[in-house]
Amino acid sequence: MTLYALPIEIASETQALELIEQVTARSEAEGVFVSLESSDEALSRFCGNQMTQNVNQERCSISITSYFGARSATTTATAGDPEAIEAALRSCEALARVAPEDPEWVPLLELQTYDDRQAAFDEETAACSPLQRGRIVQRVCRATAAAGIEGAGTLATASRLRAVGNSRGLRAAGRSTAASFGFTARTGGASSWGERTAWNLGALNCDELAEELIERAHRARSPRAIAPGLYPVILHPAAFAELLAWVGWNLDARAADEGRSFMSRPDGGTRLGEAMFSPLVHLERNPAHPLLQSAPFLPDGQPNRPLTLIREGVPELLHHSRYWAARKGCAPTGAFFPLTMAGSGASPMDLVSRTERGVLVHRAWYVRAISPRELTVTGMTRDGTFWIEDGQIAYPIRNLRFNQSLPHLLRDIDAVGAAQRYGPMVVPAVRSGAFRFTSVTDSV
Repeated sequence: MTLYALPIEIASETQALELIEQVTARSEAEGVFVSLESSDEALSRFCGNQMTQNVNQERCSISITSYFGARSATTTATAGDPEAIEAALRSCEALARVAPEDPEWVPLLELQTYDDRQAAFDEETAACSPLQRGRIVQRVCRATAAAGIEGAGTLATASRLRAVGNSRGLRAAGRSTAASFGFTARTGGASSWGERTAWNLGALNCDELAEELIERAHRARSPRAIAPGLYPVILHPAAFAELLAWVGWNLDARAADEGRSFMSRPDGGTRLGEAMFSPLVHLERNPAHPLLQSAPFLPDGQPNRPLTLIREGVPELLHHSRYWAARKGCAPTGAFFPLTMAGSGASPMDLVSRTERGVLVHRAWYVRAISPRELTVTGMTRDGTFWIEDGQIAYPIRNLRFNQSLPHLLRDIDAVGAAQRYGPMVVPAVRSGAFRFTSVTDSV
């Protein structure tokens, strides 16, 4: 049997699955898992109100994991010829034969059933040219220059094809597109930042975001210092997404069962079913959300179906890996990705208008865990932080470092705004009654 050459770009799901079929057929291992990804990614970069770079990368890689009992090894081929794939397959098998046994080995997945939907794919986004991106960037740069702002950022588009399969009959494939616009506006020592992501370029509304950030940068000049302390806070969706991601990563059943998690009970067991958070917190894994429309399968081949994780403040489900699910006698969940949280029709400024006093945070920066057991994180505000007084933005304030328990943050949420997409998440702006700021920083 002769393998197909591996081209830089796989043209279709059928071609990708045919290649996986051939690799699994040539495998001499007891089991084999194959993952293939082909992508065409393009990016336009601008700085100082002018275009500085256009790049495009087409690539294709095939990852092979061979199994001999509980022993396994993985290799990846990126060269576009049958000999490279064959060499990767044989190298993988040789390494797997001498690898140590995995005490948490689980059998390969059998053929899976997926939801009857496809990931979003937009032909115009996939075919977007440097000229089209350049025209959008040019409009943004003209607006920043006219406003006396120094603008910088990126505009990116991508099309991807992913396929997975194994020697037990698992097969899945799909295409998707993505677009993103990140923009920073600077003036007079002040800055603002924003980002939009979507599955189609037309949904980014780059001019609208640039206008908003130009205004915010002007408003952020000459910040004042406030004393560190415990304040009511309004978190813009971009800031809240950075924090909520840590909650999703830590909703893990094994860590909770072993007493290593904020979901662990002091006397043993987990806190599933407890009213831990505000009733306004409704968190899901929802790949079918209209703003996301992700693939119906995960990178390991497990189905990616909507799941409710937290309902009206009550945790209902923890992530179970296939190994831990087998140990506990329950069904595996697959990764909690992507995350969505329900919101309302209110804008961040609507939340401001209902707030007597507090801090408005547009970005949480360099967030790191300092107490995984309590899920306390530290980080800094950045790119436009403001003091709220009597329902209005009173003045800009210097950036602050925070040390914050994320379970307490979710517990104290008393208002939510409209949900927006940030990266692979859809989250609202939120208002929380108490947020712990520990010091003033010199960050912009």
